[in-house]
Amino acid sequence: MHSGHQRSSSSLGHVRIENNHESKAVGVLGDEAQVASTDEAEKDCILPNGGYGWAFGVFLDFYLANGIYPNATSLQYALIGGLSISMALAVSPLITTVSRIWGIHAALAIGLVIMTVSLAGASFATEVWHLFLSQGILCGWGIGFLYLGSAPIIPQWFSSKRSLATGIVGSGAGIGGLIYNLATKILLERVGIAWTFRVLALCVFVTNIICIAIIRDRNRIVKPRLKAFDLCLLKRLEIWLVLGWGFLSEIGTVVLSYSLPNYARSVGLTTQHGSVVGALLCLGLAAGRPIVGYLSDSFGRINVAALATGFCGLICLVMWTCAKNFAVLCLFAILAGMVCGTFWSTVAAIVVEVTGLKELPSTLSLLMLCMTIPATFAESIALALRRSSGNIYLDAQIFTGLVFIGAAVFAWWLRMWKVKQARNEKDFNVEQDRDPKKPVTRTSPKLPCSFKYLEGAFKKGLELEKV
Repeated sequence: MHSGHQRSSSSLGHVRIENNHESKAVGVLGDEAQVASTDEAEKDCILPNGGYGWAFGVFLDFYLANGIYPNATSLQYALIGGLSISMALAVSPLITTVSRIWGIHAALAIGLVIMTVSLAGASFATEVWHLFLSQGILCGWGIGFLYLGSAPIIPQWFSSKRSLATGIVGSGAGIGGLIYNLATKILLERVGIAWTFRVLALCVFVTNIICIAIIRDRNRIVKPRLKAFDLCLLKRLEIWLVLGWGFLSEIGTVVLSYSLPNYARSVGLTTQHGSVVGALLCLGLAAGRPIVGYLSDSFGRINVAALATGFCGLICLVMWTCAKNFAVLCLFAILAGMVCGTFWSTVAAIVVEVTGLKELPSTLSLLMLCMTIPATFAESIALALRRSSGNIYLDAQIFTGLVFIGAAVFAWWLRMWKVKQARNEKDFNVEQDRDPKKPVTRTSPKLPCSFKYLEGAFKKGLELEKV
């Protein structure tokens, strides 16, 4: 149990920041970067210290191999998977509104009903447009209400170990994806696609109704600003940097999760091998998210996010392009799974660090809405990049590696912004301590525009002293 006023030690120091009438102790480049609010409601409060979507790769491989829907193309199948993610993100403003009016349990219940109906409806599909409506749009809405509706809850209950807690919870998506991948493959072979959807619908309903019954939030204490749209956030540089990081990360994540099973078949492996590779990607996700969360709390959330995202791009370029046998592909799937979901495992904690706890729901709502574009078209782009012979996925592999590296650049740029902000706030507080009556004007961090600036900011950040 950790108090809301607990301060953590940092190897690189803390600076005191005043933001929206909140007092924050922020370790800019290291440690636990925890937030300690001075709000009266939190003074008396003691803080305790992708499942189905990832299985679509198995469905996609099944669709491409069997062609059971008349006149359906590979791009149409890819768009179904993209819609299931983009629709989940597109309804984020509606989820925020429902949570504000009726509470979190109402939002989750709506998601459960929609998700169950969508999977059951998909079992009766006879044409590809039926899948667009059920497995694409409706299923995406259900995922959105269930996943995004519960996303702001975990940061409310943790202070110093917020990233670790978020990572552990996020690993559930990896475990769920692992089970879904293997189970879906077996069900498709033994009972066919119709009953596969029905079994998944039943599993979704039973599992989530239990979770909804016992989940709790702290909205009455935290009093988050539940705005469906807060366009004023777009005036802030840091929001655009988080958006750039997430936009490119989402493209790479979708391509990896949906393409790996079919890539396995393209290099001569069986569909069973492809299913195992997809499952290992989810296993890596389950193992990697807590590790990324722990490292984020220890060495700085933005630091770890940038490095993990860049590492994912590097292994896509170096390892995935050379993975022609089952053993190497399995190793790549595990390593990539550990880091490709870094955005989703750390974004809530990083947004809290950037905007504050009260702005978390509105900021996440805006970010998720902007993620709809890469989620919708990422796999379609990957399939369009396939070659007609040889390593047909080579261009898609290079594309995936480059977008992850681009995402890492945005994350590192965000780090430089944070360093600059911390330095300005430190200068402000030092000046105020010297002469409290003298008015001091704060300066906003300027846009970093050169490597020389980045190098200077990095050195200054390392010299930050504990206030």
